[in-house]
Amino acid sequence: MPPTTPYTPDLGDRDPIRAIRETKEHINTMLRDWPAASFERSYAPGKWSARLILTHMAQVELGLGTRARMAVTTPDYVAQPFDQDAWIAHETGLSGPDALHAFVVLAQMNVAFFQGLSATDRAKGFSHPEYGSLTVDWVIHHLAGHQVHHLRQLEQISTT
Repeated sequence: MPPTTPYTPDLGDRDPIRAIRETKEHINTMLRDWPAASFERSYAPGKWSARLILTHMAQVELGLGTRARMAVTTPDYVAQPFDQDAWIAHETGLSGPDALHAFVVLAQMNVAFFQGLSATDRAKGFSHPEYGSLTVDWVIHHLAGHQVHHLRQLEQISTT
């Protein structure tokens, strides 16, 4: 039975690694030819622009990919939580095209890492101060659902 994450409703019953690969490709295809100004549009008033969504997605790829690598290689690993709003506040200079590129490259790196993991690796546990006991497989499912969640926002922006 797959783990339950905050993004389980977004992922559904899809294979998480396949979903990461497909979502990354869909986002890249959808946005790669956008003019720079289009990345500043949002899906709703007061919400992040496409540029900030992509920056956040790249940050999450970096953070959760590192978390999974640490869990696989570090006995008794305790994850460090991060504040997404504090992180995004310090990355205001990244352009939309660069944010897209960062997300795509980091997601590809994570896909390659996740595909190489054994069932034992995916079952490795670690602890998180907010979520409690987790596994690497939980991280993979969480990351996949997170991508799908933000894909829907980017699709909204692309149609406005």
